[in-house]
Parts: sequence; C-alpha cells; structure tokens
Amino acid sequence: MRTIFTLFIASCFLSAYSQKINVSYTADASAAPFTGKVFLYLSKDNKNPKDNYVGLVTFPCYSIDVKNIKPGESVQFDDKAVSYPVALSDLERGKYYIQAVWDRNLGGRSISESAGNIYNEATQLEFTKDFNKTFAISCSKINADEVFKDTKFVKEMKAPSALLSGFYKRTVSVNAAVLLPEAYYSQPNRKFPVLYKVSGFGGDYHHFSGNENIKSQPIDTTACIQVYLDGSCPLGHSVYANSDNNGPWGDALVKEFIPAIEKNYRSNGARLLTGHSSGGWTVLWLQTQYPDTFAGCWSSSPDPVDFRNFQQVNLYEDTNIFYDKEDKLRSVATVAGYFQWASMKTIYQMENVIYRGEQIHSFDAVFSVRQADGSPRRLCNSQTGIIDRETVEHWKKYDISLNLRTNWDKLKPSLDGKIRISIGDQDNFLLNHAVHLLDDEMKKKNANLVFQYYPGDHFTVSTPEYMKAGNQFLQQAYVNFLKKQKP
Repeated sequence: MRTIFTLFIASCFLSAYSQKINVSYTADASAAPFTGKVFLYLSKDNKNPKDNYVGLVTFPCYSIDVKNIKPGESVQFDDKAVSYPVALSDLERGKYYIQAVWDRNLGGRSISESAGNIYNEATQLEFTKDFNKTFAISCSKINADEVFKDTKFVKEMKAPSALLSGFYKRTVSVNAAVLLPEAYYSQPNRKFPVLYKVSGFGGDYHHFSGNENIKSQPIDTTACIQVYLDGSCPLGHSVYANSDNNGPWGDALVKEFIPAIEKNYRSNGARLLTGHSSGGWTVLWLQTQYPDTFAGCWSSSPDPVDFRNFQQVNLYEDTNIFYDKEDKLRSVATVAGYFQWASMKTIYQMENVIYRGEQIHSFDAVFSVRQADGSPRRLCNSQTGIIDRETVEHWKKYDISLNLRTNWDKLKPSLDGKIRISIGDQDNFLLNHAVHLLDDEMKKKNANLVFQYYPGDHFTVSTPEYMKAGNQFLQQAYVNFLKKQKP
C-alpha cells in the first residue's frame, strides 16, 4: 500500500513540476473534433523543424494521443509525452523553434507534409529553469493537396484501385507521372515500350508537375514511355509489395494500374523496370514476384536484398539491432560506408515518436504482421534494440535472396537474363554487403544475373558510365522481348 502511495505522490510531483506546452487548433483550420496523434518538432537551428529528416538529422520531438478534441480546446505536452531524446523538462535549456502537427492521417506519407494535417507557423520559445512556465501554441495552417499540372510531355495518371480501396475502406488510386517521348507526337501510329521507374524513399511524382522542359529520355537509343512511381503510402514506401499493413500494392500495380496505362497510352506490351535505393528493391521484388509480367529489371543500390546482412545485421542470428557483439553502436548511415553518420539506435528511437511514414518503420509496414490494434509488429524493442524473433519469421517471405536461392529452379526459365543489380562499394547505407551475398548465392546456382560494383556511394555512384551500362542492359532486355514475340 505504501508503494502505491509513494508512486502516486511521485506522479503528482512530476506532473506539477514538469515543463508544459499547450497546443490547440483554430476553427478555421478545422471545424471537426480531432482524435489521433499530435506532434511537437523542435530545433535550435532549423526555422521549420517539422521539415527535418527524421533519424538522419537528430532533433527533439514529442507525441501524444488525444481523443475528441474540439477547435480551440488545448491538449498538453508534458513529461508523460512519448519523447526523443529526453522528456521536456530534461531538454537542454535555451531558445528553440517549435512546430506542432495534428496528424489527420488522410493518406499522405510524411506527417509533417500530409495533406489535411494542421500545423503552426514556426515560433521561437525560450526554455529556462522556470519549469512552472506553460507555453501555448495555436495551429491555423493546413497542408494543401498537391494539384498536378499536365504539360505536353508529362501527364498525371491516377488509376482507381478496387483492391486498395477495399483494403483501406476508402477510395484509393495508384498514381504516377507519365513522361512521353517526342516521337509520341511525331510518329502518331508508333507504339512504345514502357519503362516503370520507381523512386527511392521520399520521392514524389509531383516533382514533374508543370515542367515544360521534361520529356521521356530513351532507354539507351530506344524511345520509350516512362512511368514515374513514388510508392508513397501512409506508412512509408509501399515498395509495391502486397503486405498485411499497406495492402495489396503489388497486385494493384500489375492487375489494375498497368492495364490502365496500356489502355490510355500506345504501349507495345514491353514492360521494363528500374529504380534506385528503395526503388531498386521495389523493381527487384516486382521482377521476381511477377517474372512473366516484366521483360527486364535494372536494380540500382537496392535496400537490403538478403536479410543475413540487413545493413550489417544478421536478422536470423543477431539478437540486438542497436549494438553489435562488441557493444558498439551499429550504423544506419555512414560517410563512404565507414564513418558513422547516424546510428540504428537514434533512428529507431526517433521513429518511436514519429510513428509512421519514415524509413525504418516503413520496413515494418511492408514486412511485418499486422497486430490487433492495426499497427505493424515492430522488428525490435525501441528502447533496448532487442530483435523480435516472431517478427523476423514473418519477414522471411520478403527476403529476396532467400526466395531466389530456394526457388531458383522454378524461376529460372522466367528470370534468366532479365536482372541487373549495380551498386557503389562505399554505399552510405551499407547496402552493398547484402548485394554481394546475393551475388554469391546466384553464382552457386549458375544463374544468368548481372552484378556490377562501382566506386562511389549511394549518392555519387550514378555517373554517366553507370547510367549508360544500366540503360544498355535494359535495351538488350527489350531486344530479347521483341525476339520472343510472334510475327
């Protein structure tokens, strides 16, 4: 009984003397009551802290869950908020730029940028040793929907998806930018191959909106239609894989979006794939899961393709994702593949606050089982880094290397000669190690897959020589496709 009383007194003491920030939103921003998560983003340097890159840039952040809050009503952040790196009262004293975001989660990827989310123009607060001082923030801004502006050579494509709409219980479409070659207009009876280009994490097809100077570039020397896919979904990058948490993105792409492209544009039936980083993993996944749908795939610097080296963590044998066997912090990002830029511990603990839409939890969303509360089961404990073995078991079916080496005899007729993987051997995110493992496994199978390694990191590897070799591979895959067509 004394223990319970002591805990009660301690809780009251902490509540009374912890730093507090009250946050509200105006009726102009939304007349409806709000239920969901509210966030605080702080920075001493960035005047718009909500725009920081979570994990690769470290900054204080906080979240709370609220229910049925009306316009003008305040919610309170104090030391009970989910926090990184410390509770509000333990934050280093000084001046901070601060922004709050009310996450309505209406379909956008990034919480700070999702259409419909409510936020405030950054304000600067000064935290002193007066912990009794309470600050107030009122949010009146709304992230607007992006409107795509078509040009002669760039068109927006939004294909309604019955599969995804059924999963999300709301209207969902698969969206992309379609880039047309000059010959599309100068040769009106000609049909073209389609190159599906998938962006890395954080890409946005709206980048092409209204740009009069962009048109589709050839695959080496072959004019083509390019379809730019960004993979964005509420929990991160869908990587166009069917998953428990994101829904049937792979089937939606292959069974609904691609037929819509071929109905609306003059395609000759040849479908090719390329992408970098998360896009590189995506196109390798699509090629291996739908081997007869696509004529060839160039995967550039893909996310981990062998889970025995998930950024140098062996998910099947290692027990902790924060620390290696010598108790050294594991890297999630490096300079030139060696000098630590960001740690696994930092990015997992920041994403424990910023719960959706970011890179690490995006993996959970694709690879993990969906829990009873609708959230993805986490790969590891966010405080200790201990790897969850049950989660790893579910991840196995997304291990591309495991799938290929287990099923190669069956896949060989559809995949031999269709895959090229290239990467820099100083990859910032240590992705080259998994590619080498896959390369070794495919050599054991005498598989006709192309692996090539280049000097450079994740961002500098894409030299003209690198790009030329990849495009020449895709053109040869297209030639091979044509040879197989009936006269």
